[in-house]
Amino acid sequence: MQYILEFLGLMAVFSIFIVVPGADFAVILRQSIVHGRRAAIMTGLGMGFSLLFHISYTILGLGLIVSKSLMLFAMIKWAGVAYLVYLGIKSFREPGFKVSEIEVTAEDRKPVSMLKCLGMGFITNALNPKPVLFFLSLFSTLVHHDTPVLIQFSYGIGMATALVAWFAGVSYFFTVKAIRDRFIASGKWFNRITGAALVGFGFRLALTRAAD
Repeated sequence: MQYILEFLGLMAVFSIFIVVPGADFAVILRQSIVHGRRAAIMTGLGMGFSLLFHISYTILGLGLIVSKSLMLFAMIKWAGVAYLVYLGIKSFREPGFKVSEIEVTAEDRKPVSMLKCLGMGFITNALNPKPVLFFLSLFSTLVHHDTPVLIQFSYGIGMATALVAWFAGVSYFFTVKAIRDRFIASGKWFNRITGAALVGFGFRLALTRAAD
């Protein structure tokens, strides 16, 4: 039960985290419009594999160090708080989605291999500071350092699955014009709701204490 509650708490933050538009979202959006649903889904799958890369270096490296230092725990925690609040305020102030700003050239319209889409997704997420900061700050403070490594990896698999599922949904929505237009029309409120949620999670994280 302890691990289930821990996982649910982690997923509550992560679920809001992944739906906030960022570099990954922009790439999936472009792939959906330019190359179609299948290419976008494969790109999202690549991002899921990249997430497992992030979770691996977090669990095997930083997590062990954090468990031995209360000062480092505090520093990482407050970095996570600051980042959540910053991301929340930034999202809250965003005007919405603008598909019209995506420029499509004849070169873009050329067929693209699924392997290339997979690699694009992996590299985009691997170099994106958003998941890096999430795992280096939030994961290390939300997950108890005594939680077995295999359990932590299972958390990562669950998170990667959620990420792929979310972007598969985005890939579907943005290849259906009627749904895409409806989603874009509500983009401003969508940003405000997710922004407020991130700020709330930031304040909640600020109350988190290092476990003995």
